[in-house]
Amino acid sequence: MSETGQPTVDRPVLAGKETTDGNSPGAETQGLRLLSYNIQTGMRTSSYRDYLMRSWQTLVPHPERSRNIDQISGLLGDFDLVGLQEVDAGSLRSGFVNQTRYLGERAGFPYWHDQTNRRIGRLARHSNGLLSRYRALRVREHPLPGMIPGRGALHITFGGPDDDLDLILMHLALGQRTRMRQLAYVAGLVRELKHVIVMGDLNCRTDSRELRHLLDTTALREPLPTLYTYPSWAPRRNIDHILVSDSLTVRQAAVLDYPLSDHLPISMRVVLPESITLVP
Repeated sequence: MSETGQPTVDRPVLAGKETTDGNSPGAETQGLRLLSYNIQTGMRTSSYRDYLMRSWQTLVPHPERSRNIDQISGLLGDFDLVGLQEVDAGSLRSGFVNQTRYLGERAGFPYWHDQTNRRIGRLARHSNGLLSRYRALRVREHPLPGMIPGRGALHITFGGPDDDLDLILMHLALGQRTRMRQLAYVAGLVRELKHVIVMGDLNCRTDSRELRHLLDTTALREPLPTLYTYPSWAPRRNIDHILVSDSLTVRQAAVLDYPLSDHLPISMRVVLPESITLVP
């Protein structure tokens, strides 16, 4: 059993690397276990055919969704900060359950935050969600630019009073031109920050023009750019990412073989500079 009382889940590593990254200045005092997962509101997708055959589940409740959400909760308990994309904030399709809150409570997290970016009446509430073992200093919601509204970045600051850690969680658009605008906006946020984690479903590869521009114009980096997460049944695209600033030491990065969505989750273990004190 995990310390939260939830069953410990076997999480085979599909691809990953231990690293002795040496980019963080100063002494190392506190480690963080990070996870990013697009959970597709609890829908299980195992082939492209399912997108058509199970499309009705995107707006209608189904018992399998609840079972999958419960299974996903078993994965989360060993992490400190969990970024979730494609969660429902409480609508018909989820049985009016706020999935971020439900997962947080079931996995033993004391804090949860969500950002609803698109509402379709009572049918769906498309959201980002963050589960945390640490108290937030500030929480901000940024609507991201785009021709069609409905994408956002959840920006949470931890730490204080001496130094802060900023985490930005997002799910970007499908179109490259829109992603360019969205990542340009995020770059503007990041340049003003010192210690940063950016995570989420960015819908683009590391070698894409828009992601390269973000990495080239900020202090962000991707320690292991070969974590293939999509599609979960035959992963060959790295479109889910955890990016960190140069001030954070990365000890491990991996993609987990846990295919309860059309994406696989990615994890990272980082060490913070001694100047950052997180508050439980």
